[in-house]
Amino acid sequence: MSLTVTTWSLEQTAPTDLLPAAAPEGDDVRIVRAEIPSPEFSRFLYASVGGDILWTDRLSLSYAQWQEELGKPGVETWVAYERGTPAGYVELAAQEGGVVEIVYFGLVPAFRGRRIGGHLLSYGVRRAWDLADRWPELPPTKRVWLHTCSKDGEHAMGNYLRRGFKLFDTKVEEEAEVATPGPWPGAGAGAGA
Repeated sequence: MSLTVTTWSLEQTAPTDLLPAAAPEGDDVRIVRAEIPSPEFSRFLYASVGGDILWTDRLSLSYAQWQEELGKPGVETWVAYERGTPAGYVELAAQEGGVVEIVYFGLVPAFRGRRIGGHLLSYGVRRAWDLADRWPELPPTKRVWLHTCSKDGEHAMGNYLRRGFKLFDTKVEEEAEVATPGPWPGAGAGAGA
């Protein structure tokens, strides 16, 4: 069985491209950088956010491979917490020539639809633009980019466009259909509900 997947690549080419969302009103939402590379925590975030939308590319990585990815200069994980509970995250990765990729971004399913996503994305994009302030060995950011696909949440593309990202590439490919892994093997969407 195969699945037709459309992947859209989007970019910002100046900090002024960002159209920030307001912080959610009345909620105790904080965004904090996870400054110590932690494969356990990053895998938890990755599986919790992407388990129901078919994020599978990193599930087979070993501990050492996670550590290597997270330990690269210019890789940062910013986590949104609501009342002390992880609600979602954005992972940034510096690339050559002042380019920063938003490698992963999303919310844990229980926190979707609560206006946290626009705020977290806005915050993450700001941190992509000022990445060199925290990594002086890197050049200033000249471009921030990401990709999203038809497997991602239904509001993902709209959020990116509302934050000022512009589409620069579209690809349509056939992928092998895989079972939704859930936040842990065999959990599937809605398990435990």
